[in-house]
Amino acid sequence: MEVRIEESWKKALEAEWEKPYFATLASFVRNRYAAGPVFPPAGSIFAAFDACPFEDVKVVILGQDPYHGVGQANGLCFSVADGIEFPPSLANIFKEMLDDVGAPGQTMPASGDLSYLARQGVLLLNATLTVDAHRAGSHQGQGWETFTDAVIAQLNSTRQNLVFILWGSYAIRKGGFIDRNRHLVLTSPHPSPLSAYRGFFGNRHFSKANQYLSEHGIEPVKWI
Repeated sequence: MEVRIEESWKKALEAEWEKPYFATLASFVRNRYAAGPVFPPAGSIFAAFDACPFEDVKVVILGQDPYHGVGQANGLCFSVADGIEFPPSLANIFKEMLDDVGAPGQTMPASGDLSYLARQGVLLLNATLTVDAHRAGSHQGQGWETFTDAVIAQLNSTRQNLVFILWGSYAIRKGGFIDRNRHLVLTSPHPSPLSAYRGFFGNRHFSKANQYLSEHGIEPVKWI
């Protein structure tokens, strides 16, 4: 199957393109976009991969599925299109970034577009890459989870000294097979307002990630 995705990812995931589940998934996604509206825009389904080639990945942040409000999702987990009001989870992520690695007096970013992180090697991966408008989780169980498991498995087995950041029970379960001897796995409650005060705030994942990267001779991330 011909898939429009960044070339290094196309090669890394080539075994997936011809599997029966992926053909079924592709058909489902085409039908849902034809019925519409579906998010993110069709050209941004693989935006996380296009912005962060396989060999450039140094950190993986795992989300669940895209924002389902109009104009929000841009293909990167937790990220929103420029000019869109921050969803509560993203606002909490920025708050923790500021508390953890922000400069004195630094304020909240003006934009919620996290593509600046993707360009530094942060793969912002949702477990499910598409969603119907106003129907959270509507494309779960259609094959995306199998695909994104394959993404994580490829990184886990062929790369070394990556940082996997898993927030919330869903992400922690999905990343359960990651080899902790090859990679750093950071876990905490989700940044949602329902759970952020139960251990997301104060997790210091951003400084911990940078410390690990530096210790392994990898350029740290400028988080904020």
